[in-house]
Amino acid sequence: MAKNPLYRAQELAFRTQYAELKERTLVAGELLPGSTGTLALRKGTGYPYWYRVYYPIPGKQAEELIGKDDNIVALEAMRERMAFADWAAAQVSALRKLGFQVADKSTARVLVELHNCGAFNAGLILVGTLSYMAWLNELGAIAVSARTLDVDLARRQRLKLAAPLPFFSTMAATGLPFAAIPGMPSTEPSTSIKLPGVQGLRVDVLAPGKTLGKIVRLPELAWAAQAIPHYDYLLEEPEPAAMLAGGHCIPVRLPQAARLVWHKLYASTQRKGFPEKAAKDRQQALVLAAALADNEPQALSAAFYAAPASMRGAIKPLGDTLSRSGAEKALLEIIAS
Repeated sequence: MAKNPLYRAQELAFRTQYAELKERTLVAGELLPGSTGTLALRKGTGYPYWYRVYYPIPGKQAEELIGKDDNIVALEAMRERMAFADWAAAQVSALRKLGFQVADKSTARVLVELHNCGAFNAGLILVGTLSYMAWLNELGAIAVSARTLDVDLARRQRLKLAAPLPFFSTMAATGLPFAAIPGMPSTEPSTSIKLPGVQGLRVDVLAPGKTLGKIVRLPELAWAAQAIPHYDYLLEEPEPAAMLAGGHCIPVRLPQAARLVWHKLYASTQRKGFPEKAAKDRQQALVLAAALADNEPQALSAAFYAAPASMRGAIKPLGDTLSRSGAEKALLEIIAS
């Protein structure tokens, strides 16, 4: 077990348990949204049909048509999917107790819908705090992570979709009462949606751009994104991974962990007037750097030298504020080289 104050390493047996869950999920195809539910045979019309009765979101019941009562193939296929959903939910529950990062049910509903629509396979990338949480699981690292009320999604270039995938209607299909957040100024298109209430989940769409906050049109999503400097660097060659959320393990794509470290350090230097967010970015970067320094140290240096010169220039002054131990020492050596 790594002796690092920034994180604790998961036991090999628990990492293997997570790896098995992820491996089986990656080949499972579409995931059942919401709760696993139960099977019900409806005969009210005089023609018996099987349905799956479930809760797509807490407190809202729905039914999914499976087929006629004599369609044994469809019925058995649904039974297998439901058995897998129950098994996955039990695994996620156990992993949560072992210190793995697990997002909430609303986040799960959003990510399952995007997975089932093929958005991640088409090039959509999970970024922000959720990507940090997912990388902790991937690297087998136990660390504190503040609960996030955001789902940050990004794309580097046009998504490779067979047909347009309207973002707002896709999110409406979750059954969650999302509303578009008006653009600023009001003439600008929306780039975010949010659930009601102060604690309501927010979904932001982001894209590379030189000017922070500039609107980038996403025609394949019939939506828009906010530009983030150096996101082209962050989003280059994303990696397949998984996100634990609710009772699901959901296949996603993540930025490379080492690039995420450097971009978060860069972002911490750009948080003018938001010291708490800058501190969060630095802390997440240091935790991931510690895990990488113990497992893939060469990845950190390769990612640093791949960063644009202007980005490296913004990061280098941080060398005066970082201490000289653990992950910070490894980062300082790279910055100073």
